[in-house]
Amino acid sequence: MLAALLAASLAAAAAAGGDERALELRISLKASGLVEREAFDPLPPADRTSGAGLWRLRLEGLGHPGPATTLEAAYEQRLRVESAGAASAAAGPLPLDAPPPYRLRPLDWSIARGTGLAWRHEVDRAAAALRLGPAQLTLGRQAVGWGRGVLFGAVDLFAPFAFLEVDREWRRGVDAARVELRLADRAGAELVVAGAEAAREMAAAGRLRGAAGDLDGEVVAGWRAGDWLLGLAASGALGGAELHGELAAFRAREALPAGGAFGDPRLAFKAVAGASRRLAVGNGLLLLGEYHHSGFGARSAGRLAALLADPGFQRRLLRGDLQIPGRHAAAASASYTFSPVTTASLTALVSPADGSGLLAPQIRLDLSDRVTAVASAVLPFGEAPRGLSLRSEYGATARAGFVQLAVYE
Repeated sequence: MLAALLAASLAAAAAAGGDERALELRISLKASGLVEREAFDPLPPADRTSGAGLWRLRLEGLGHPGPATTLEAAYEQRLRVESAGAASAAAGPLPLDAPPPYRLRPLDWSIARGTGLAWRHEVDRAAAALRLGPAQLTLGRQAVGWGRGVLFGAVDLFAPFAFLEVDREWRRGVDAARVELRLADRAGAELVVAGAEAAREMAAAGRLRGAAGDLDGEVVAGWRAGDWLLGLAASGALGGAELHGELAAFRAREALPAGGAFGDPRLAFKAVAGASRRLAVGNGLLLLGEYHHSGFGARSAGRLAALLADPGFQRRLLRGDLQIPGRHAAAASASYTFSPVTTASLTALVSPADGSGLLAPQIRLDLSDRVTAVASAVLPFGEAPRGLSLRSEYGATARAGFVQLAVYE
């Protein structure tokens, strides 16, 4: 069915004749390399240094067979190679090598597999959108991103990015029916029903949005994989700065592995508060700061090892419920464009609980409209583990170096 949708998009666009906008095609090829060094000696003894490579070939099509209809499709191949002992090479700056949530069928198949090698392909987008006056209906595999947070999110419910993930160009697609309704010039409503292979893992959530002057906000409510949720998000301008915040409450189906809030083992809160401002320094220095609270995280670093072995905690981690291992984090970033080609940034994160954290410098080169290069690093600090006992939230994070070359056609 999804392959037929892609074919229908191409056929409809071809039938549109001379309309150059009827069909948009894009080919992307990305080559990424990652080198990591573990913060402590693994058990059994092995080389602490490991590496991984990821090559992604992505074909995207956007068809406009009519003024009110849009068809979208994306097909991707991924080749991942890892050195022996690359225990964490699938995490960190590289995308997590795990099935994304909210899909009726994975549509992700293996082409070849061997020791340290996985070559896969998948359908990551296959959706049709129809505009009917003030309403738009989108049905199929699509990307859904909510919230105001930049580094963290509290109401981003569908396949959010991991904090350390460098390449954020493509959010993983989810199988959903999405209705968007324009209520006024600056107000709207939205409902998303996302499927899953098991009904208990589905999600249905809606939001109301509105804006007045420099202020805008939204209310989010719904059900997600067993969690009832209610959230608020807002942003605005004050004294040349942009302020934003999110707050969400979750009532889980079962007791939470890391414990609940206010004496309720099924209750958790997530929050984001942040601000950004561009300073008139040279070409402009962009500063950003965010605080994040996650009620799904561990109360202390010493409990992380046991939680990571808990199946319920693992499910939440893979679903994107946790962007930090603990309950609190503060982060700041600075970004400066030296020239049309070169942009550099530095992101710092710290845990208020134990003072551990990490630094993540990055440089991006826009070599042309079709070629970009990125180099970044992850430099953790904090108390290292003692044996199998974690003594800080980020002291066990591996040092990492990441490079990526992207070519577009």
